[in-house]
Amino acid sequence: MSGIRLKHDMWVVVADGEKALFLRNEGDATYPNLEVFREVREPNPSTHEQGTDRPGRFNDGPSMHKSAVQETDWHRVEKERFAKEIAGRLYKMAHRGDFQQLVLVAPPLVLGELRKELHKEVGGKIVGEIPKTLTNHPVDDIEKILQED
Repeated sequence: MSGIRLKHDMWVVVADGEKALFLRNEGDATYPNLEVFREVREPNPSTHEQGTDRPGRFNDGPSMHKSAVQETDWHRVEKERFAKEIAGRLYKMAHRGDFQQLVLVAPPLVLGELRKELHKEVGGKIVGEIPKTLTNHPVDDIEKILQED
């Protein structure tokens, strides 16, 4: 995608699996001025900190042989749940008419989950998607990256 024109009042949501920034362009397309108006944080420790059990094993039948069962990736499950929560918030905001245009910025995994969960009403307002992790970047850098991308 080449250079997103951030029109006045356009929203940008920058998210990852544990943090989301809701930004509004208070400037115009020539001189954007993104302002954070909401921040959502949810702790998402790594899987080994969330799951304490060893991977399971099951019997393959009458023999003594046992097979391992893959451990649940709790970190990924939490990222998916967080994406669903953000999609729900966006739907409520879109339904109220809070925004007309939206740009989504998230790592590919989270962006994919967001796409799956977004209501059509929100999907119709998306004017750009950027598959990057920018949640820990300063707002000035986010502005520059959005215009360059």
